[in-house]
Amino acid sequence: MTPEDLARGLFDVLATGDPALAAEVVHPDFVNREAVVSPAACSLPGPAGALASGAWLRAAFGDLGFPVTAVVHQGDQVWIRLRMVGRHTGPFVRYREGELDQAIPPTGVEIDTDQVHVLHLRDGKVVRHEAVRDDLTLLGQFGIFPPNPAALQLIEDWQSDGRAAEAAARISEAAEQAAGTTLHA
Repeated sequence: MTPEDLARGLFDVLATGDPALAAEVVHPDFVNREAVVSPAACSLPGPAGALASGAWLRAAFGDLGFPVTAVVHQGDQVWIRLRMVGRHTGPFVRYREGELDQAIPPTGVEIDTDQVHVLHLRDGKVVRHEAVRDDLTLLGQFGIFPPNPAALQLIEDWQSDGRAAEAAARISEAAEQAAGTTLHA
């Protein structure tokens, strides 16, 4: 595969959860620098972490896709500019150190945000991922930025009645299953 194909392939893995493609494009030493806000399984090295990251995103966004707008390759790096598109059909859960930080209940809105990703290659596969995302636009599409009292109240209600914790546990389990591992006893 060309470096450009590897970059596109990584985002196809996130959108589809295809384990064969993950094995083909993701290096065994793969590190996702962005996994700090994801379930713990997303921090696993190699294809397992990429598959877990895809499960986390697909739990929040139906019809998830990553239309590519530009790809540049130089040496062992690929820069890929794309849009993350889909519909917010499930809770979007952010984590801190593998535990629930915040859950945004499903809004049903279409999402469309710009992102730039820097991928590092080794041995013909993606070994490292870093991103610059337009998260403010995403929060605006959810209706919580600028702060909207009704949306913030819904988030608080989800937190206080346990739905956020239930969603975080369910999504963490889905990420672990996608990764093919169990991190929680």
